[in-house]
Amino acid sequence: MPRQVYSASEAAKTLGISLDTLRRWDRAGKIKTSRDKSNRRTVSAAEIDRLRGGRESKHFSARNRFVGTVTDVKVDGLIAQVELVVDSPSRVLAIVTADAVEELGLRKGMSATAVVKATSVMVQQ
Repeated sequence: MPRQVYSASEAAKTLGISLDTLRRWDRAGKIKTSRDKSNRRTVSAAEIDRLRGGRESKHFSARNRFVGTVTDVKVDGLIAQVELVVDSPSRVLAIVTADAVEELGLRKGMSATAVVKATSVMVQQ
């Protein structure tokens, strides 16, 4: 049976955001959280689905996903290079368009996911 409630850190990881971002979203009313018996934040599976736009929205069909932290973004004209540390010391280096970097709001220190499918690497926020 699928889980119905996630801890704040599990929810943040599932959403691809930092725990600090989840806390800020909670204070700003962007995410609905509850509190457990120990007064820790919890997030329902339904709330995670809502923020992701449903289970299928914004989801690539790919088995190889590497969640990590953006360590470098270099934009040169129309092309950008994005580096993620996935499980230190491993890293993924992707060449993407500058528009993609801007659209995803990629910047050093944020969480991102490298999606590898066939010979292509896609970056997902």
